[in-house]
Amino acid sequence: MRDGEDIARASPIQPDASTSLGTSVYNELRQRLVDGRLKPGQRLREIELSDMLGVSRTPVREAIKRLESEGFAVYASRRGSIISELTPEQAAELYAVREILEGSAAKFAARYASESEIQVLEHLLEKHRDAGEDPETLSQINRQFHHMMYRTAHNRYLLGLLSTAQDYMLLLHKTTYHAPGRAETALEEHRRIVKAIKARDHDAAEAAAREHIRVAQRIRMQLQFGM
Repeated sequence: MRDGEDIARASPIQPDASTSLGTSVYNELRQRLVDGRLKPGQRLREIELSDMLGVSRTPVREAIKRLESEGFAVYASRRGSIISELTPEQAAELYAVREILEGSAAKFAARYASESEIQVLEHLLEKHRDAGEDPETLSQINRQFHHMMYRTAHNRYLLGLLSTAQDYMLLLHKTTYHAPGRAETALEEHRRIVKAIKARDHDAAEAAAREHIRVAQRIRMQLQFGM
């Protein structure tokens, strides 16, 4: 939905009995952010969204206000509501939180992951290895890997915090897999995490996960902000 860009129509929103129309619109917009159909800096025009989703402007306005309250959107006086774009300072803060949380997730995973869950992580390593060099494909596999690691920690509160942190990462621009050689180095970092989880080495798993996030942060700050 960039300025002047046509908006593809979507199927009309059909909320279930337990979900309000505003919540259904909000869920749809969040999904569009996750799958890349909404990008940082894009405008959220009420009239176009209501037409696209087959709803009135009231639930669209409600959904946009909720996105703004959560930091996924911001009101800019000259452009109206837009999908947020993180500043370098915000990005650094987000990575700092992710380093702590991901380290904890890997540590818990080394304690609590089942053998079948570890096999899923190993399968995702193979999927990454065989994925080629397309940054967007690699980014999707990376997201799958991290979400699986979160689940293997078997801590519902940590899972919720990490899932939200991952969603805020979508407010950054192109994936770090655009950086030369990142596909190979990220795969090796993921392998170290899984190796430590499989060995039930709590400290090594935490250290490997924290180092993975620190490396990703350095690449991000250089790639997006030239820092």
